[in-house]
Amino acid sequence: MTRPQPYARPQPGANPPHRFPAYGSTVKRAPRRAPVRIEQTLSEVTGPRFDDGRAGPERVDLTRQHAGAPIGERIIVAGRVLDETGRAVPRTLVEVWQCNAAGRYAHPGDQHDAPLDPNFTGWGQALMNEEGEYRFLTIRPGAYSWRNEHNAWRPAHIHFSLFGPAFATRLVTQMYFPGDPLLPLDPIFMSTPDAAARDRLVARYDHGLSEAEWALGYRFDIVLRGRDATPMEA
Repeated sequence: MTRPQPYARPQPGANPPHRFPAYGSTVKRAPRRAPVRIEQTLSEVTGPRFDDGRAGPERVDLTRQHAGAPIGERIIVAGRVLDETGRAVPRTLVEVWQCNAAGRYAHPGDQHDAPLDPNFTGWGQALMNEEGEYRFLTIRPGAYSWRNEHNAWRPAHIHFSLFGPAFATRLVTQMYFPGDPLLPLDPIFMSTPDAAARDRLVARYDHGLSEAEWALGYRFDIVLRGRDATPMEA
């Protein structure tokens, strides 16, 4: 039996630390002891597969999940998911979730004083094609206040959950928008020490992806592992 090769490790500073004092909630939830490395087994690096329909139907249009259209600016978010060698990761699952245009999540835990949108749940999923491509139609999320510190505001962002070709590569990250003035003030975004790595969290406007009189397009490519990996949440 061929022993699976270990995944390439990211450069130091490319991912946020478990404990980042400026992001208040990490102080209590960060582990106090060094992590224990567990070697990956063959079953962990050869599955799962989602092309048998187990993940359920694709939900790539977040604007047509209810009786009416949601309030907000329509946007297209598309990109590719790549492994550490730059190869496409085909036929795997990507999920997104986000707040609405007013900056509120459709979740009972969100009691932010902003209106809910009855026509927007803010969740979608897609099975990537053979080229590792995905595409969502959604609305641009709003900024929202949070109680990390006085007058703290989170920049507009979309959460991504990704499965690579294996259970060991289930990763979670956030996508931000170019030119957002809140980015340098956000401790979650700034918790990634390396500036080049932070830039990989920011989507780029893609005029060719935009559709005339319909929606602006943003491209967000994601690298699962390795030296050019997209920063992931601990």
